[in-house]
Amino acid sequence: MNEDLVFRYGPLVGVLDGATVPEGFDTGCVHGPVWYVRHLAARIGLAVAARPAATLMSNLAAAILAVRADHGSRCDLDHPGTPSATVCLLRESGEEADWLVLCDSPLVLDVGGRVDVISDDRLATAMADLRRMAASVPAGDADDPATRFRRAVAVQRERMNRTHGYWVAAADPDAAYHAVTGTVSLRGPAGLRRAALLTDGASGAVEQFGLLDWAGLLDLVTAEGPEALIGLVRAAERDRPDRLRRQKATDDASVVLCEFAPA
Repeated sequence: MNEDLVFRYGPLVGVLDGATVPEGFDTGCVHGPVWYVRHLAARIGLAVAARPAATLMSNLAAAILAVRADHGSRCDLDHPGTPSATVCLLRESGEEADWLVLCDSPLVLDVGGRVDVISDDRLATAMADLRRMAASVPAGDADDPATRFRRAVAVQRERMNRTHGYWVAAADPDAAYHAVTGTVSLRGPAGLRRAALLTDGASGAVEQFGLLDWAGLLDLVTAEGPEALIGLVRAAERDRPDRLRRQKATDDASVVLCEFAPA
């Protein structure tokens, strides 16, 4: 089941990547990541429609708060495994476009021929710290791979939406105010020409497998479409299993390409 979601509401486009729940782990919630990303996308659209002049941070915070109410009383929203999602948003507004990136769904911008990558590397930093911690602890006789994995997931959950950890859309609207945001001009020779919104399953072509650089990724998606990029990643996942970053053989992958005519 695909836990990514791509959406467009007028001048706003976005991609969400729901966090997969490892087998055997509780979440305190009767809903799963697919439910969460669908509700979050809908609530983002409603927030932007109701307050088109508000910042993306503010609208995302309102959407997270609204989804919190959508859960109802059956869910323990303080549980560290509560459903969550990364967020990547781009909104055209007159002569500018504003953007928001929360967690590991990067945004690639072609600004007057220069390629800029907007990323939020706090999850990667937290996971690198976790791997260093794990490597420093001697493995005991009962410390099998499954036990180490469960311990790693527990520590990762403890770092979610915490200072010195990482931030992601979940049940706490304050996470929105920790997103990476900015604005870029759409006008003139240094204006925005292309943008690619990616979930980490698609950005893995660069970050995980080193198949392309960011400019090459943009050019491939522009020339051959998102399916060409996803096809590259799927082949790499099949042929280079040693480079997989997760406990699953394939990761959901989504790409949105936006093109802007020069003015």
